[in-house]
Amino acid sequence: MSSTIWSVDEHLDDILATVRPLEPIELQLPDAQGCVLVKDVVVEVALPPFDNSSMDGYAVRIADVEGASEEFPAVLTVIGDVAAGSAGLADGQVVGPGQAARIMTGAPLPAGAEAVVPVEWTDGGTGEGPAATMRAHSDAPEGATGEVRVHRSVEAGAHVRERGSDVKPGDLALRAGSIVGPPQIGLLAAIGCATVVVRPRPRVVVLSTGSELVQPGEELTGGQIYDSNSFALTAAARDAGAIAYRVGAVTDDAETLRATIEDQLIRADVIVTTGGVSVGAYDVVKEALSSVGDEDEPGSGIDFRKLAMQPGKPQGFGSIGPDHTPLLALPGNPVSSYVSFELFVRPAIRALMGLPDLHRPTVRALLSVDKALTSPAGRRQFLRGTYDEEAGTVAPVGGSGSHLIAALAQADALIVLPEDTTSAEPGTETDVILLR
Repeated sequence: MSSTIWSVDEHLDDILATVRPLEPIELQLPDAQGCVLVKDVVVEVALPPFDNSSMDGYAVRIADVEGASEEFPAVLTVIGDVAAGSAGLADGQVVGPGQAARIMTGAPLPAGAEAVVPVEWTDGGTGEGPAATMRAHSDAPEGATGEVRVHRSVEAGAHVRERGSDVKPGDLALRAGSIVGPPQIGLLAAIGCATVVVRPRPRVVVLSTGSELVQPGEELTGGQIYDSNSFALTAAARDAGAIAYRVGAVTDDAETLRATIEDQLIRADVIVTTGGVSVGAYDVVKEALSSVGDEDEPGSGIDFRKLAMQPGKPQGFGSIGPDHTPLLALPGNPVSSYVSFELFVRPAIRALMGLPDLHRPTVRALLSVDKALTSPAGRRQFLRGTYDEEAGTVAPVGGSGSHLIAALAQADALIVLPEDTTSAEPGTETDVILLR
């Protein structure tokens, strides 16, 4: 481990200078979810592709329903049905004077018609009072003929979705750099895109170390604790946009750890370890990986560092394997590992995705505390907190101990106390990293 004390910013800059966006690939829409677009997507097909009805009702001419009311309805001859998915009226019919066509939501507006009257504004062809609904065509095919009484007038274009009213050919549908989520997939499908060129979601392998670790659900014996870090960091990696794989805890054996990491390289764009990076006799990550950069792997190697931060002072970063896969070695204390993930791993994942915005939002807020907070000189401290957006305040949750995972579960922000701050009085304005 280097004797140099690194700042948080220096360590992060070193990581981001090494990490490069993943190479673009073309994916089918279902596989592109969560990925980042590499190219602008331009509309080729208008949406909607034709004038269509936004209501179940009757396609009419404006002049035929002018002044219509329940007392003096406009009586029109129904010349047929226009169903969604059809090309229009049968045999090329046109809605002429005194005529109407029964039309369903999404069906193309037939030639001659200028608007749609909702079925609730008519008698539905029953000859009785206002209708609440239409009878299914299969049950009452006669509904497509006969007469309909219209009780209200409409303006031109009423209840009609015009061709291209959503997007037109040549419009920019999605910009490069957009994350492909469910609405974006819906838009891409609607304009006929079956595939898109994206940067794939990074594959992140998370493993924790420590002979004391037991998987949840198993029985604890003397000196054992449950492995929480690998679960939390795997979830955090997925939350950041990655495809994450959790590896069961590895015992405190350097050869076993190195073999496990080498086995995971085939499916990893990033490897994240937690634990074993401090100065103890059983800190196996440092033991296993300090000599990983050798003549057979030029340019690789892991540098173990001390950072001017609390929690999370011991950190490791470098690359491993023939593809120089980035590896971030985080501390083992639960809060230290999570804070380290937020500060260093999450930005690296987003850089691999090709996103321009790598960091969580940071706001300024006033400390809501009963007494001054203390912070070690020369270290940037990150305290768990709850942020009140309306009041513009932030309150600490729990103490500063790096093992206090229950407090972390209640927090939605990190309170940042700078290196030159040793005491922060109530009402002090400080940076707050939002974890929402």
